[in-house]
Amino acid sequence: MICPYCSADFSRVLDKRDGSDGKTTRRRRECQKCKRRYTTFERVETPDLLIVKKDGQRELFDRGKIRRGVIRSCEKRPISAEDIEKVVDGVEADLRKSGESEISSKNVGELVTKKLKKLDKIAYIRFASVYRQFADIGDFEKELANLSKKFKK
Repeated sequence: MICPYCSADFSRVLDKRDGSDGKTTRRRRECQKCKRRYTTFERVETPDLLIVKKDGQRELFDRGKIRRGVIRSCEKRPISAEDIEKVVDGVEADLRKSGESEISSKNVGELVTKKLKKLDKIAYIRFASVYRQFADIGDFEKELANLSKKFKK
């Protein structure tokens, strides 16, 4: 590790702790040349996920985009920010577990709808209506009927 003060390339680790998120390691170091102390953080590098859109375009996976869609679906519903974060975390975890580097936007949408369906039926319908691009009220009614059948079981 290169010292940020004197650019020496040898330091000593004084203390090592796991970060509060459990995904990082914090190291307190001391430069062997200038004796100044500094902190470094270490985290696992995750490969980039590419989302393949309907038109074939590819873009980097963006958690924020999923979060915004879920928040919009959950507006005026008794759903905590923590629950929304769990949905977003769950979607990202499932995508990374798949081992694929390119994932279709359809698969991402299906994962989100599946997780929202478990969380809140109204939020699920809101998200599904945008994601599945209901053409008319008939499509909406069909989805509501399917949901009602499953909910009554």
